[in-house]
Amino acid sequence: MNFPSKLIEDAVNEISKLPGIGKKTALRLSLHLLKQDQSFATSLAQAIIDLRTRTTYCTVCHNLSDTPVCSICSSPKRDHSVICVVEDIPDVLAIENTAQYTGLYHVLGGVISPMQGIGPDNLHLDSLLRRTEVDSNKEPVREIILALPATMEGDTTAFYLSRKLKPTGVKITTIARGVPVGGELEFTDEITLGRSILTRTNYSTE
Repeated sequence: MNFPSKLIEDAVNEISKLPGIGKKTALRLSLHLLKQDQSFATSLAQAIIDLRTRTTYCTVCHNLSDTPVCSICSSPKRDHSVICVVEDIPDVLAIENTAQYTGLYHVLGGVISPMQGIGPDNLHLDSLLRRTEVDSNKEPVREIILALPATMEGDTTAFYLSRKLKPTGVKITTIARGVPVGGELEFTDEITLGRSILTRTNYSTE
């Protein structure tokens, strides 16, 4: 690809390093930026710098945060007795977008996967166990929700966690797995369909 300017070429090369963006898309974005006011490019550049230099991780749940303790963990409106354990940060965003959950989170930072060399020591497991310890200065945790991937690695992690959490006496639950709305049974995998039958619920017309 030939460029009329070395500056444009440099911009295209950097933008195309982003996932899902090829050289042509990067060129369109670069040309779009050139048509905008300089203040737009300055604001965009500053937002990216702030994202990289000022974003941190919550010291409690390991979610992304602007402060040492994230807005979810510090909110008095959340149910601090319930913790939803997820694999990574996008899972927190997905659950939050449902507006159906009001408890806290704990981001493991991955799942146990011997094939990829990821063991329990590579995850935020110890901090989860510490959160279940009885402390007179905070509300006790009464339930841990395991919202992990429906994969062999996710199931292995859930099993490991349940064994580690059992001595705490905290109630351990897992999210329901079933046929999605609009899904056809013939295209549903056997494991999901089997679990849907085993975890069936009472039918109600109310």
